[in-house]
Amino acid sequence: MRTKQIRPLLIAAVLLMLGAMPSVAQSAFSIIERDRSFTAGNYGVYPDKYLPTQTQAPKGYQPFYISHYGRHGSRYLNDMKGYKEPYKTLQQADSLGKLTEVGKMALREMKAYIDNAEGRWGDLTDLGTAQQCAIAHRMLQNYPMVFRNGAFVDARSTIVTRCVLSMGAFVLQLIKERPKLQVSMSNSYSDMWYMNHQSKALRDSASNAHAQKAINRFIAKRWRDHRLGSLFFNDSAYVQQHVDLLWTIYYLIKASLIQQNSQEGLELNPLLSVFTNEELYVFWQVENAWSYLHSGFCTRNGGMLPYTQLNLLEKMISEADSIVASKQHGASLRFGHETVLLPLVCLMGVNGYDLQTGNLDELEPKGWWANQVYPMAGNLQIVFYRKNAADKDPLIKVLLNEKEATLPLSSDLAPYYRWSDFRSFYLKRIAAGRLALGIKR
Repeated sequence: MRTKQIRPLLIAAVLLMLGAMPSVAQSAFSIIERDRSFTAGNYGVYPDKYLPTQTQAPKGYQPFYISHYGRHGSRYLNDMKGYKEPYKTLQQADSLGKLTEVGKMALREMKAYIDNAEGRWGDLTDLGTAQQCAIAHRMLQNYPMVFRNGAFVDARSTIVTRCVLSMGAFVLQLIKERPKLQVSMSNSYSDMWYMNHQSKALRDSASNAHAQKAINRFIAKRWRDHRLGSLFFNDSAYVQQHVDLLWTIYYLIKASLIQQNSQEGLELNPLLSVFTNEELYVFWQVENAWSYLHSGFCTRNGGMLPYTQLNLLEKMISEADSIVASKQHGASLRFGHETVLLPLVCLMGVNGYDLQTGNLDELEPKGWWANQVYPMAGNLQIVFYRKNAADKDPLIKVLLNEKEATLPLSSDLAPYYRWSDFRSFYLKRIAAGRLALGIKR
């Protein structure tokens, strides 16, 4: 569970209110009106129903290498805490006759959630396995030249079981369709310095005083008298004395949203149905702001959180250099976590996610939407193209969740970019990041 340093006001409190609609175009709200699962953020199911047709490569260029980082597939809740805390609160209130009919329904739902997840905390679900198989299948379909005879696949994962199993599902699908692939797989502590590097100092900086002030102001603009306490409990005095209402509501919404990863959809979820679209929209806004504070270039807390992934980006470049210099073709696959994928995308500035601002109100209208980056099985792919094996300055294309993406580079061939331009730009960005962190190399 994430730190509570700024969460009580940052997330849970906001769930007790009806959100005021800002004056900007309500594109996110409009999506929520059509599809409430959009609210799920990092609990979202991989969005692969409507993948656009990709732009044809410039004449004479063929794909030969893919560099990938992907989040594990759909999972159960990480641990019991997210269910136990609201369940115990509701159970105690029920024993004293303090629950409304909606509160009693919520208690039954929480018990069902616990029973469904018991013994499976953090495990990959069947849906998570299917997501990885489907992504692997489409990768083969879209880039058959990468996986032609003699191709290698170097697959690595973090040491977390759901990541290992995600890697296994992906690779087994590749082998099923291309039995002659030369495959290696690894999950080792020795790779964690780039596969899942985290910095306690940077993580702590995400919730400094300046960041807290910014998020408090962000929430204050959206404050309305709440209704949710009386929706679940029939005694306001009891709630005031005995219920941590902020966290109870937070956990109830999060618990309902993750169910889509292990059960069929959200449209039949009775707990989620008691929350209005406006409440879910506010939840989405604040979750998005929290993700920016903890993964983006937010100037309120120093703007350095994406630098946690300097090692990963440098490793991806160095491995690509080796392939470009050789006559090999194949793929480097890496399986990890959203806490790596989102700051990596921000570090690279994919689709403008390197936005630097201290104004959290700018995030939504400028398209900084975290849930578009890190759903379950979210992934970044860099696809390399060359004219022939002697071509040492290939073209590259970046895919975010299998959709063509933009980079902060000039190109007359977009969405294709020259590898030499990519390499030069990002090695300078890596060096600047290390300088900002005071790291000598």
